[in-house]
Amino acid sequence: MATPTTAPNGGVFPGPGVPGQGFPGSGFPGSGLPAGGGPGQLHEPEPEPAPPPRKQWYGFGLLGPRRQRHEVPPEQFESLALPIGDDGIVIGADGQGQPAVLGLHRPTPFNVLLVGGLWTAQVIGLRAVATGARVTVETGRQQMWTTLAQAANNNQQCITLHDVGRVPPQGASVSSPVLVIRDAGMRPPRGRVTAAPWQSVLTLLPYLSPVAPRLMENAGLVGVQRVSPDEAQQIGRIMGLPAVDVSALSTLADGVTLWCTRHARLYVATQPTDAESGLLGAPRRMD
Repeated sequence: MATPTTAPNGGVFPGPGVPGQGFPGSGFPGSGLPAGGGPGQLHEPEPEPAPPPRKQWYGFGLLGPRRQRHEVPPEQFESLALPIGDDGIVIGADGQGQPAVLGLHRPTPFNVLLVGGLWTAQVIGLRAVATGARVTVETGRQQMWTTLAQAANNNQQCITLHDVGRVPPQGASVSSPVLVIRDAGMRPPRGRVTAAPWQSVLTLLPYLSPVAPRLMENAGLVGVQRVSPDEAQQIGRIMGLPAVDVSALSTLADGVTLWCTRHARLYVATQPTDAESGLLGAPRRMD
């Protein structure tokens, strides 16, 4: 656009290529002046207002850099998954070397029967304490549990020992689960404290006994360590085990347990930690 010139009488001539004629103060297109301009005056365009000062975020630190958001396409969502396993007590490793977890803390009553050695029952009790549970032991041989209880308590009553038939109510809850271990010999009497929400009961039998079939019928999970071939046959009939598992029960190594229900079976090898070895010794089937 051409620059307008001022005529002697104060008029403004349109520059080349500008249609029409403009007059001072006319405000028409092509005049080159804003509306309201006086005669013979050239008005400079008003400067643009300065940008407002950047807002200060007092108390919230400095404003960080503005960058493009980090986004992950849907096909890469699987790469963000976290490997989360089952909830419970790690009691050993299965045949593939994966952790075997025993879920003892439940909102429903849960009975477990272990036909095996005291060593395995004590490891389970010690690891239950490590998960934040309280362990109550009902036993007629407290001398076998005293050292374990003293080591586990550490100024807290994590493991308490009671004579057979004298276990008081435990007050189990979701924030304070309880594991009751019944080490009451070959013929354990019916306990005063039974399985309840957040209170599981593990009954230990050194060998198969006349009360074993009843206990197996009422148990949600059965663990079997090395037994005699005759005992293996009886357990196989009650639990519906295949012949290969029945044959294996009489040859299991120390520390190996077959955990089973009527629908599933899992062999688990329990390896102690250094602290457990120092306290309980090596895995063993006989006490």
